Amino acid sequence: MTAIDPVTLAVLKGRLEQIADEMDATLCRSAFNPIIAEAKDACHGLYHATTGATLVQGTSGLPIFVGAMSFAVQAVIEKVEREGGLQPGDTFLFNDPYCGGTHLNDFRLVRPVFRNGELFAWLASVGHWLDIGGNVAGGYNPKATESFQEGMRVPPVRLMTAGVMNQDIVDILAANSRVPGSNWGDLNGQLNALDLGETRFGALLDQYGEATVSSALDAFSDRAEALMRAAIASLPDGSYAFEDVLDNDGIVDEMLTVALDVTIEGEEMTLDFSRSSPPARGPINISYATAVAACYVALKHIFTDVPANAGCLRPIRFVIPDTTLLAARAPKPMAGYTETILRLIGVMLGALAKADPERATAAPFGTINALSIAGNRADDSRFVMFSFFGGGLGGNPESDGLNHANNPISTATIPPLEILEAAYPVMFTLWALRPDSAGAGTHRGGVGAVYEIEMLTDCDVALLGERGKRAPFGVAGGMEAALNRFLWQEGDETRSPPMVSKVTDVKVTTGKRLRLETPGGGGWRDPKKRPADLVSRDVRLGYVSRAAAERVYAVVLTDDLTVDADATSLLRKGATA
Repeated sequence: MTAIDPVTLAVLKGRLEQIADEMDATLCRSAFNPIIAEAKDACHGLYHATTGATLVQGTSGLPIFVGAMSFAVQAVIEKVEREGGLQPGDTFLFNDPYCGGTHLNDFRLVRPVFRNGELFAWLASVGHWLDIGGNVAGGYNPKATESFQEGMRVPPVRLMTAGVMNQDIVDILAANSRVPGSNWGDLNGQLNALDLGETRFGALLDQYGEATVSSALDAFSDRAEALMRAAIASLPDGSYAFEDVLDNDGIVDEMLTVALDVTIEGEEMTLDFSRSSPPARGPINISYATAVAACYVALKHIFTDVPANAGCLRPIRFVIPDTTLLAARAPKPMAGYTETILRLIGVMLGALAKADPERATAAPFGTINALSIAGNRADDSRFVMFSFFGGGLGGNPESDGLNHANNPISTATIPPLEILEAAYPVMFTLWALRPDSAGAGTHRGGVGAVYEIEMLTDCDVALLGERGKRAPFGVAGGMEAALNRFLWQEGDETRSPPMVSKVTDVKVTTGKRLRLETPGGGGWRDPKKRPADLVSRDVRLGYVSRAAAERVYAVVLTDDLTVDADATSLLRKGATA
C-alpha cells in the first residue's frame, strides 16, 4: 500500500466525489422524464473491482441507491465469473429487485474500468424510468401479488459488448413500455454519464497512478470504519427495541410490523429485524439488499460525520431473515419498496433514540405517496405522469422538522408543479402547507402539505401510499403528526380508498379533482415547553390553528394572535399540576 500524505488524500477525495457529481449532473440534465431530470431520482458511484463494495458516491445521488448498488455490482461480478469474456466497453443493464435492485422502475447500468488490461474498478448508474409495463401505468401497482404484475423484470444482461450496443435488448425494452421515448432518453443519459465517468476517472489515474488512487480508496474505507466504530462506542452498551407498522399490503387490510432489536457491544452493533412480519401478499416487500441500504441511510442520518462508503458498514451485523417482508424472494412484489424502507428508517431512529435520547429524532412523514395519472392527450398521444410528494420531517434536539420536505431516504426533490403542468394535461389548483399536520413538541415536526389536481382529460389514477392508519410518532414526549388522506371526485361524490392509502382503477374525468393531504413529522419533547412566542408565530404563519395552540401547546392568544401571557401562564400551570 502506497503511503499518501493528508493533503493528497483530501485532493483525491474531492476529485473522486466530483467525478460522481458530474455523472449525476450529466444524467439529470439529459434525462427525458421529470423524476430524474427534476426530482433527481438517480445515483452514480465507483465500486470495488472484486467485491463490488461502494468506494465513492456523489453528493447529490440518492443514498438508498448507493447502499443497494454494491449488491448490484456484486451481481454483475458473479455473472462475469460464471460466463467470462469481460472486455473494456462492456455495459450491463438490469432492474431485477432480487439481486441488487430496489423495484422494477430503477434501471442499473454497470461498466468495468480497465487499466493496462486489468480490471481496476466498476462504474455504475441508476435512474428511475417512468414506465416499464405492468398492470398500472408507472409501475406502482397497489394490487400486485407477483412481480409479473408490476412490469418487466430484466436480469443482468450485456447491453453493450466492447462498446457496441445490443439493439435487440433496446427493442425489447421499448416494446414493454407505454412511453418508450422517455425510457430511451433516460437510457442514453445514463450511458453518457458512464462515458463521462470513465473519461474523468481515466484522467485521474493518469495523473496520480493506479497505486496511489488504490491506496487512497483503501484509506477512505478504513477511515469510515474507524469513525463508525467510534460513533457506536459513544452509545451505551445494551439492547434497544422499537417497532412501527404499515397500513396494509394493498391486498389484505391488516397492518404489518417492522420491528428492530439493536444490540450495542463496544464498537460493534447488531441490527436484528427477525420480529418483523412475514413476506406480504402485496407490493410492500423489499429485498435483503434494499433493507441493508435503508439501514445505511438511517445510520448516516444518525452519525452524520461518517463518510459514505462501504467501510462504515464493517462494524454492523445484519440479521434480516427471508422469513420477513424485509428480505423477500422472487416473485414477491416490491413496487412499493419506498414505503417499507421509510418505516425501517423510522424504527432505526426510534431504537437508537432509546440508546441516546439526546440524539432522538421524531418520525418523518413516512410515505412518498406514489401517484400515477395516465391517459391520452388531445392529440391522442399516451402520457404517464408519475410523481411523489412532500411532507414534514421530525422534530429533533436541534430544531423543528422541515416543512414540506422530501423523505430522508434520498436527496431527491419534489417535482415542481410548473414542470408537471407543462409535461402533462393536469392543473394544480392547490399546493399549500397543511395546518395542524405537524406533531406538537418543544421542537415541533415539520408541516405536511395539501395538493389538489384537476384533470384536463379523462385519466386513470392509482396511489400507493402509507401512514393512513398509524401517524408518524413523536419522541421524548413529543406528539404524533396527522394521518395521510387521499380523496377524489367521482360524479357528485367525494371518495376515499377502501384500503386507506392504496388504490387503483380510479377513473377521474375531465374537470374533476383529486386531493392529497400529507402528514407532518412527529414532535420532540413536551409541547407545553415550547416557547409561547414560537407558538404565536406558528399560528400567524398558518402552521398551527388557534384552537390547537390552546389545546395542545397550552398557549392562549389574543385577538391579534399575540400571546396572552397571564392566561398562558395559568393554563400551563394547570396542565403540569
